[in-house]
Amino acid sequence: MQVGIDIGMTSQGTPAMFDLEELLATRLLVQGNSGSGKSHLLRRILEQSAQWVQQAVIDPEGDFVTLADKFGHVVVDAQGTSESDLARIAGRVRQHRVSVVLNLEGLDADIQMKAAAAFMNGLFDAERDLWYPMLVVVDEAQLFAPSGGGEVSDEARRISLGAMTNLMCRGRKRGLAGIIATQRLAKLAKNVAAEAANFLMGRTFLDIDMQRAADLLGMERRQAEAFRNLERGHFIALGSAITRRAVTVTIGSVETAARGGSFKLMPLPDQPPEDARDLIFTRGADEPVEYHRPVVRKPAPVPAPDLLTQLAEARVSANEQAEAASPAMDKAEREAAIDGILHDILNDPEAGFRSVSVLYQDFQVRMRIARLGAPMDLPTFRQRLAVARAGVGMEDERTPDWEHAIDLSRSLPDDMQGVFLVLARAAMAGDPCPGDAEIARIYGTRSTGRARRLIAYMEERDFIVVSTDFSGNRQIAIPEFGWRTAAGDPNAVTAEAQADHA
Repeated sequence: MQVGIDIGMTSQGTPAMFDLEELLATRLLVQGNSGSGKSHLLRRILEQSAQWVQQAVIDPEGDFVTLADKFGHVVVDAQGTSESDLARIAGRVRQHRVSVVLNLEGLDADIQMKAAAAFMNGLFDAERDLWYPMLVVVDEAQLFAPSGGGEVSDEARRISLGAMTNLMCRGRKRGLAGIIATQRLAKLAKNVAAEAANFLMGRTFLDIDMQRAADLLGMERRQAEAFRNLERGHFIALGSAITRRAVTVTIGSVETAARGGSFKLMPLPDQPPEDARDLIFTRGADEPVEYHRPVVRKPAPVPAPDLLTQLAEARVSANEQAEAASPAMDKAEREAAIDGILHDILNDPEAGFRSVSVLYQDFQVRMRIARLGAPMDLPTFRQRLAVARAGVGMEDERTPDWEHAIDLSRSLPDDMQGVFLVLARAAMAGDPCPGDAEIARIYGTRSTGRARRLIAYMEERDFIVVSTDFSGNRQIAIPEFGWRTAAGDPNAVTAEAQADHA
């Protein structure tokens, strides 16, 4: 079914129509300086297509939340929501085909980028059965796909740029059609902008942005001055979804408006200068009483050797107090209690995707609550955590072979030790070889490709030997002990791995 959406009038007096199906397949880039009418244009496209296609709006300023009143969009406030929650919400959005506005208003730039990336990745990672057509509109796209560094962290920039690249480069096969709007093309990453096949270029003043806009539209450099003379709400359009030749389009009216609206000139209040002075310098009746913070003199600096001695003494004292406060408990009971704590921590579905340092903090708190005395140090905890991930009990740890396997695992990087012990335990018992999804879950990732690279890494260093039978099933041998797993399907998914991907 061919659906056309009306965005306004061309300079020839004919309706400017977007072929919605072609737009879903080819994506759209909108560019214009502040005040050129970009948000008005996006609102017109969203309103005209709301009844035909599911929509998701990445809204950094909260301008589009008013779509909820007229068109039923659900507003998702990112403030107070975690990245994992946003990813899960995005999955439900695709499952139930609900149009949403992700409101990022009031968040710092770093957090905005991480929140938008988590939400877009959630849309992108949906199951194949949920790949319904969806317009994903990103306002102020230069914030989420910057062409260079800035004041944001490298991590935030990396994950946000990766999500935007997925949307524009690979989203089409998953039903995601990106519509991105930017104030400046020069600030937008080129690999993101280059994937659009439809363009609406508004008023632009800087030479570098005008030249890039002219290049995208196939115009000569001398024609780039046309962008500087465009009026508010006028755009030069080109693309397979609207027109094969560049035409000027005047955007039509909209049914909703941003919460702030346009600012209007107002005359200043008529009052004598004396009254104005009193209004500024006199505390109002509803204002809090001014509080003067007392001056605190900085203490004299403590030499570094003395400071280290004080810290060491404080740590020893704290450990002694914890041991004194804890009830009498023999070593076996304490080890069993520690195993129980590790088991409870790993029962959390998200535990596999948290860093060891975060899990160590959780472990320390649980140790204090259980009054088990001073907690173990981080290296010991890391080793015990690897053993716990392998699902091995204390009685297995006492066998000489298993202690040798633990010693051998210490030759691997810390994050790989748990995977090696899981493979060693399966080989020792002759159990089927774990699948890629199970290995990925233990390693702390959802990527089965990373699990396969991990197996290849251990095989290259002679820790394991991998073989595959004619049915495609995999066996892994531990040459150090002569242990071998039974044949197992590498594509098998366990219940725990299914829960992690849910």
